[in-house]
Amino acid sequence: MTVNMTKGQSISLQKADGGTLTAVRMGLGWQAAARRGLFGSRTREIDLDASAVLFAGQQPTDVVFFRHLTSDDGSVRHTGDNLVGGVGQGGDDEAILVDLQRVPVHIDQIVFTVNSFTGQTFAEVQNAFCRLVDETNGQELARYTLTGGGQYTAQIMAKVQRAGNGWQMKALGEPANGRTFQDLMPFIAPHL
Repeated sequence: MTVNMTKGQSISLQKADGGTLTAVRMGLGWQAAARRGLFGSRTREIDLDASAVLFAGQQPTDVVFFRHLTSDDGSVRHTGDNLVGGVGQGGDDEAILVDLQRVPVHIDQIVFTVNSFTGQTFAEVQNAFCRLVDETNGQELARYTLTGGGQYTAQIMAKVQRAGNGWQMKALGEPANGRTFQDLMPFIAPHL
């Protein structure tokens, strides 16, 4: 069963049978919104990028993004860069896989971001979402719809953080501006 999350909502990443999730996938999907022009509707390719920043306390220790596809310890892996987004299939255009059992004990939070590398705003994007999937069985656990468009070029989407012996996810949905994860670091800091 999927939980449709709202900004600021947290969910525990514990299985219904009481077990703990061992591997999750944070998926990102989107489409370019059609724009009306002099000669009808057209779409412009939009390159959104998913990133995961690994934190030990308040300090970033590693990042996974289109130019660094695997964390130094191998626990987090990006499946590859999609330069144009989907064409309505509803699947993940980019995904980041997290082996929660392999995440080093000093890493206590992983923050997921999305940014428009090509600089278009989210007003030019439609059907954008991020979702968390149990990678062991493919079950979607949570979905956060990136709604509202807006004149910003990035979102601090969500984070997973240690909670006792397990993990929990929090949908952040914080708008920001920036073309890369480095540009977003000042926007991430208040959520740690």
